[in-house]
Amino acid sequence: MSDVAYFGIRHHGPGSADSLVQALRDLQPVAVLIEGPSDASALLPLLARPQMQPPVALLCYPEDDPAATSFWPFAEFSPEYQAAVWAVANKAALRFIDLPSSARFAAPATDDPDKTADADKPEPKDETGEDGEPASHRDPIGTLAAAAGYEDGESWWADIIEQNPQPGPIFAAITDAMTTLRDGEGAIAPFEAKREAHMRLEIAAARKEFAGPIAVVCGAWHVPALQAAHTQKNDQALIKGIARRKSIMTWAPWTGPRLALGYGYGAGVVAPGWCKHLWRTRGRRDAATLWLATIAAVLRAKGHLVSTASLIEAERLARTLAAIRERPKPGFEELRDAAIAALFNGEAVLWALVEAELLLGADVGEIPPDTPLAPLIEDLQRNQKAARLKPEALERELSVDLRSESGLFRSTLLHRLNVLGVQWGRLADAGRSRGTFREKWTLAWEPEYAVRLVENLIYGPTIEKAANGRLIQMLGAAASLDTLAALVQSAITADLSEAASAGLVALEARAAHSSECLEMLASVPPLADIIRYGEARKTETNRLSGLLDRLIVEGAIALPYAVRDLDEQAATTLVGAVRKADTAIRLVEPGEGVLDAWRNGLTGVLEGPGSTALLAGCAAHLLYEAGQLSAEDAAGLLG
Repeated sequence: MSDVAYFGIRHHGPGSADSLVQALRDLQPVAVLIEGPSDASALLPLLARPQMQPPVALLCYPEDDPAATSFWPFAEFSPEYQAAVWAVANKAALRFIDLPSSARFAAPATDDPDKTADADKPEPKDETGEDGEPASHRDPIGTLAAAAGYEDGESWWADIIEQNPQPGPIFAAITDAMTTLRDGEGAIAPFEAKREAHMRLEIAAARKEFAGPIAVVCGAWHVPALQAAHTQKNDQALIKGIARRKSIMTWAPWTGPRLALGYGYGAGVVAPGWCKHLWRTRGRRDAATLWLATIAAVLRAKGHLVSTASLIEAERLARTLAAIRERPKPGFEELRDAAIAALFNGEAVLWALVEAELLLGADVGEIPPDTPLAPLIEDLQRNQKAARLKPEALERELSVDLRSESGLFRSTLLHRLNVLGVQWGRLADAGRSRGTFREKWTLAWEPEYAVRLVENLIYGPTIEKAANGRLIQMLGAAASLDTLAALVQSAITADLSEAASAGLVALEARAAHSSECLEMLASVPPLADIIRYGEARKTETNRLSGLLDRLIVEGAIALPYAVRDLDEQAATTLVGAVRKADTAIRLVEPGEGVLDAWRNGLTGVLEGPGSTALLAGCAAHLLYEAGQLSAEDAAGLLG
């Protein structure tokens, strides 16, 4: 049987990754086993492809419930990623050994696999969790840090592992520490016990299969349990009967900021940008200098002057701070404090302007074009390529001209994605941009958009079909006329013919039975926008024009009765609807009969004996602006 070497790592720790690669070179294992869903092992070698540019994430979801999606992110500084790359390059067998993703999806809600999977991540906690779980179990690194006199686990790990120039036998020391920490612990969470049992069984199977050393790469907390003596019979009994659901797995692009703990990722790190810097400057003595140079470059790009003398002073100050704080060398806290003092003239507010760009980064991963993808993600990539739009984590502005084919294609794609809840692009100043043939968008890609695309698979396999399907469902659930009108506007703007046709039918049917003045008036602006600017999108508006005229006339007839004896809140709401409707009516310039009906409705509000004062004043203002109320009559109303 083969010998097994256990490497307890910190998820997304560049120091762990560097030490792990060195250990693998020394060990030269014939097989590398990594903590991760065992049913996704076939996808692991793809990590080593040149076209696979991290950060990326393994995406797994049940075939019958795409909304229940789980992610396993990998950055270039993740130990698991480097282990996979090393294994492929050295022709070692490569496998995941944790419970399959299908078992995670079937796990009871009380057994949260993500929570237990992230237990290796240092994060300050109270003495016990909500369920009474000891702090040493939830946060083993934090417990070790407290024992060493550190306030938080991050600083301890950075000094001992990430930045220690002479770390010594790291993995043996970590194993000893974790063994001591786990000694005397009570029973662990049932799901985590099953995970560790499954990993032990996979390791045992690999020992029988391979002749040569085997490397096991897992979170530091798990190492003592994987090394402990357990009979295979007991482990098999522990995982027996685990429910499983057929799942689909693929790779998806991830972003640097989403590796951050502050973004809700339990196994994340505080500063992914700093971790990336540590990884890329590993072994270099000028890492601190290069980081300060990066800060200076960002500042200069934003128009600030940074002298070489200031950089030299910042480096000296950072090293002095590290010595005062008894740290082996400057960390990003020391470099930050030194930069604020020497480069920002002591203005911490200025640091906030560059902090996100520096510490979180703006990386967006890429995956090989032949990677098996969820259909909607694959279709999105085709559309992105056709539109020549590259997803980026940081916000950027995009102006599109709807008169050009490329501009119209880009706009249509972004509108369809918005229908699917994928707000990669947000329309800036939407009301004004519709008034021209141009749209202004703010683009920023978030990795959870891949999850939302998977969730929308139930509506169709392409962006167009899924957007049509989702809008049709939303149309069926719409409870008011104005909601229907807004959905029809979305359908036409996104060039979704099926949803637009279904929406117009539903809109006409609802309008025929609607007597609610507020919802009739609220439906006028979106329909008016479509009619007024339909030419930019080559939209046929004849059918809508008749419906809009009908809504304006019926709304005008109902208006004098709807304004009577309203409370302040209801009056304010109706005033807003009346003003927006009036603006839309003037925009589309309807026939004289329709326009007269609207003005008669406003006159009825002004002259009605029971009209709420706020609405009467609004009607007077609109009639005066339209030239239907003389200055003398307006002055008389004030008197």
